[in-house]
Amino acid sequence: MYAFDAGKKALEAHLKRQGLKATVAHTDMWGIYDVKYDTGDNPLISIIIPNKDHIDDLDKCVQSIYKRSAYRNFEFVVVENNSEKDETFQYYKKMEEAHDNFHVVYWKEGFNYSAINNFGVANAKGDYLLLLNNDTELIAEDALERMLGICMRDDVGIVGAKLYFGDDTIQHAGVVLGFGGFAGHVFSGYPRSDYGYMLRAVVNSNFSVVTAACLMTKRSVYESVGGLTEDFVVALNDVDYCLKVRREGKLVVLCAQAEWYHYESKSRGYEDTPEKKRRFDGEVAHFRSIWAEVVDAGDPYYNPNFSVEAEPFKLVVK
Repeated sequence: MYAFDAGKKALEAHLKRQGLKATVAHTDMWGIYDVKYDTGDNPLISIIIPNKDHIDDLDKCVQSIYKRSAYRNFEFVVVENNSEKDETFQYYKKMEEAHDNFHVVYWKEGFNYSAINNFGVANAKGDYLLLLNNDTELIAEDALERMLGICMRDDVGIVGAKLYFGDDTIQHAGVVLGFGGFAGHVFSGYPRSDYGYMLRAVVNSNFSVVTAACLMTKRSVYESVGGLTEDFVVALNDVDYCLKVRREGKLVVLCAQAEWYHYESKSRGYEDTPEKKRRFDGEVAHFRSIWAEVVDAGDPYYNPNFSVEAEPFKLVVK
């Protein structure tokens, strides 16, 4: 144990030299440490959730945070996007009457994921923003606190979460540039308990991209890069946003302890109709017109000995 205790003390001394308030704890993997950053004066987190009907999904998401989150200084900003059911608006009224930190704002135009989130941010009060899908559910009580502590570091611009499908396999634990000519998830489909390659599925680490299904960022950073690019109506807006933030010299971090369910269907795809395929192909082409040089240079957080032409973390012998 003396060696592992010495490692813990070394991390604590490093954090002190850096002027960072945090606690360091052993994990059940000896030599791997859990660093939990202090959240200082506990700033307000604005949780931005686009929604159209689907109030059962939305309520599961919202109630999981109300009931489980240990961090309490947050507000919900639900961006209503042309719902059609009366019960949806009855639900909004009930929640706004019951909670003074639950707010609904009304987006009157057509669906544009980027524009909807930008509109939500414009109506939010917090200095920290959590972009969140309505089909998510909080698992870890300290998820918001964990994400916020990392996001408050001066060198960090974005913090992503670890997301699971309903069957407890991984949906998201980081995104790597290059797959498909743009970017792809790694560890997707792995069991929840899997450590992943070099433990990267279970420890906090830098990635080039994290998904906007659950993405925390500083308001100052969001505004400095112009928010989500509204040319990306449905897809790749999160990849584009992460690259814009990285271009400003800020880190994108996966917080592996911030665990959520994301009930997105495993079979859901962008190419299930000709119209969607054309739209997606157009967004990919636009993305590459901006970022091809960065993508083709290789992801700085992915071992170059692995090919992006194969499945993640697989060596290809040529």
